Amino acid sequence: MTAEGTEIGLYLDWLARERGREFDGYAALHRWSVTDLDGFWSSIKDFFGVRFHSPARAVVPDRRMPGTEWFPGATLNYAEHALSHRPDDEIAVIGYAQTRPRTELTWGQLRDQVAQVRAGLMRLGVGRGDRVVAYLPNIPETVVAYLAVASLGAIWASCAPEFGARSVLDRFGQIEPRVLLTVSGYRYGAKDVDRRDEVAAIRAGLPTVEHVVHVPYGEHDLPDTVAWADLLTERAPGFEPVGFAHPLCVLFSSGTTGKPKAIVHGHGGILLEHLKNHGLSWDLRPGDRMLWFSTTAWMMWNALVSGLLTGASIVLVDGNPLHPDLAWQWRLAAETRATLMGASPGFLMACRKAGLDPAAEFDLSALRQLGAAGSPLPAEGYHWVRDVFGPDVLLNVGSGGTDVCSGIVQGGPLQPVRAGEISGPCLGVDAKAFDEHGHEVVGELGELVITAPMPSMPVGFWGDDTGERYRETYFSTYPGVWRHGDWIRFTPDGGCVIAGRSDATLNRGGVRLGTAEFYAVVEELPEVEDSLVVHLEDPAGGNGDLRLFVVLRDAVLDAPLREKIVAALKSALSPRHVPDTITAVPVIPRNRTGKKLELPVKKLLLGARPADVVGIDVLADPTALDHFGARA
Repeated sequence: MTAEGTEIGLYLDWLARERGREFDGYAALHRWSVTDLDGFWSSIKDFFGVRFHSPARAVVPDRRMPGTEWFPGATLNYAEHALSHRPDDEIAVIGYAQTRPRTELTWGQLRDQVAQVRAGLMRLGVGRGDRVVAYLPNIPETVVAYLAVASLGAIWASCAPEFGARSVLDRFGQIEPRVLLTVSGYRYGAKDVDRRDEVAAIRAGLPTVEHVVHVPYGEHDLPDTVAWADLLTERAPGFEPVGFAHPLCVLFSSGTTGKPKAIVHGHGGILLEHLKNHGLSWDLRPGDRMLWFSTTAWMMWNALVSGLLTGASIVLVDGNPLHPDLAWQWRLAAETRATLMGASPGFLMACRKAGLDPAAEFDLSALRQLGAAGSPLPAEGYHWVRDVFGPDVLLNVGSGGTDVCSGIVQGGPLQPVRAGEISGPCLGVDAKAFDEHGHEVVGELGELVITAPMPSMPVGFWGDDTGERYRETYFSTYPGVWRHGDWIRFTPDGGCVIAGRSDATLNRGGVRLGTAEFYAVVEELPEVEDSLVVHLEDPAGGNGDLRLFVVLRDAVLDAPLREKIVAALKSALSPRHVPDTITAVPVIPRNRTGKKLELPVKKLLLGARPADVVGIDVLADPTALDHFGARA
């Protein structure tokens, strides 16, 4: 793709016309975006029309990390920008679910319902700084509630209703909420799920909750609650101006390495970052339509709602993403005329293995970008997308995280797409790979770091008043430099490959190996459905014990298959990648966003108890850890 006709092309024209800045390509634009922070981020504010109720005294007076202050003195409101774009009669939100028929909200209805729920929350006593938590699925009411909470300057947090009470309390209990919004159940595929017992346990475990609001969804009632309809009786339009860093929402880490971190994100940081990301990388503009399957427990849900910031409408999908079949999400993309569709790499690879050709089966002519995030996409997935969709659909593979609620590395209309690689760092993100001494490395694996501040870096962790846990999490390894926790290799031409979490990196006889490299080779074998690899270090410094676990597809792990796996790893990678043991298991442990849980499995193999390494509600399959342990 070229800049012509894209949002980033319009931005480049605007920079030349309004700021006298011209760039000969993405690399030059990126270099400016991470060196002239004042110039770049003020241009994002002005290009996208961000409105400050009170002006800022500066953009970023001190770029030292942590503790960077952005746009001091400015006041604004995220919800105001999300609701301000399109005519009343155009569609803003489309909701698909297995619990009820399709629902829609026009922009006028969305604005009206946000004003009504805002008034309802005010009657319940909610104001600036109060916490409102949602045990809700990905449905239009959740979007309405989120924007209403933000409009008041109150603080939002959500968990998907498939989470059990213990996991919810581990999260919501940290922030002492005043109001809980909840459903009583839902349908997942063809199965009805009753959550009334979980809701009762959550209510009992949150003593600060003064009101519980029941959003009708499914077949059950909830006694002693405020009805959702009772919030919709009058309107209170308006948006509370808050400081740039005023908390908008609390997102929670996965909880796979300890108690979930309560990550606080601010109004201004999320607003600017998502305008930049959604407009310049995802090429969203007024009248577009964004479909990206997510639950309300993943930062992709917040990113999905932020599609409204660009004037695009959003498609919400709740339920089993593979029900009734692999083609369901493609059918929705065709029906809604999605211009941007997001998908997990696992889903794309499953479609490839099943021989699907969605572009031939459905009218996907509106689609301009196909996003992929959550885990690495093997090169074969790139080839499949190109073969199916041709050159007119841009495959945009990215990686980011809850910590910044956005992408760190990804593609866009100005960047090349190379099979097996992410195109490069996002604009405004000074991403590099560091070795253990804090030196930048190119062409070899290193720690993913960010060496300049971003507006969407967290305001802090809830309850971490001294900032000690925040500093320990991101800045203890390289002082003044953000360590993200991923293992990455940048290529000389600017592309990059995520090789897995750095805390799960395999150190084989002093040579570091990325887990993603294993998976790309092993899972391409027709007999292997899924896999996971862990390394148990030798305290004496030897090679240690490298263990590979595989889920097989209509095959038996006999001697010939073991030899085939070994030969593939040795040929494609190196003799160091040959595992000491290969074990067949029925399922690979993943969290609910699809990420493999290498570190919890490693702890189990070292003798830890399952309850001590991960909460069962974090698991996509609650039985997944039953097949691992010290005896495995």
